[in-house]
Amino acid sequence: MIALLFSQPLLFLTWTIAFLVALSIHEFSHALVATWLGDTTAKRMGRLTLNPAAHVDPLGLIAVLMIGFGWGKPVPFNPYNLRWPKWGPTAVAAAGPISNLLLAFVSALLIFAFGTQLGPDNLLTVFLYVSLELNVALMVFNLIPLPPLDGSKALLSILAHPKYAAARTFIETKGPMLLILLILLDSFSGLGLFSGLFSFALSFVTRIIPILPLF
Repeated sequence: MIALLFSQPLLFLTWTIAFLVALSIHEFSHALVATWLGDTTAKRMGRLTLNPAAHVDPLGLIAVLMIGFGWGKPVPFNPYNLRWPKWGPTAVAAAGPISNLLLAFVSALLIFAFGTQLGPDNLLTVFLYVSLELNVALMVFNLIPLPPLDGSKALLSILAHPKYAAARTFIETKGPMLLILLILLDSFSGLGLFSGLFSFALSFVTRIIPILPLF
């Protein structure tokens, strides 16, 4: 990504803004649902906001700009304060990917409505295409059921029974390492697992809202 800063600075700026918007709405959605369900931890810690400064992890942002992969600050919440003790954490976690899906649909709808008039070289058109692809990627990636990703909360809720305690412990302690290994394996083996999932999800969105291939 950082190469774009020197070769195509406007595209680099557009991509960065799209990432900050997607990240801020993703994390805000976690905080909003946690607040709705009775826990005010995120609100008290200043996370119930769309201000990117509240959600950006500096190291995660640098990683995104350098290698195209990074993270934001996790939204804190107390699961014992939620109205749904078992599935509340899953609802809070699901809010992030759902927000990305909605943003992807909004981006596709705006491309469908205005893309032809604006043309492919218009910065707004470029921003909308970047926003569409970025939000689909964030949604799919966060649905992977491994910590610290959002999908792990659903898996851990399914395994809430005491008889699954060992499995939960394994997932919670080894999950982050398994995720890193999966990313490395996909990157260096040429499997294309993530790119295949992203393409499938993107085609799903564009089948519902058939955007014009301007590029």
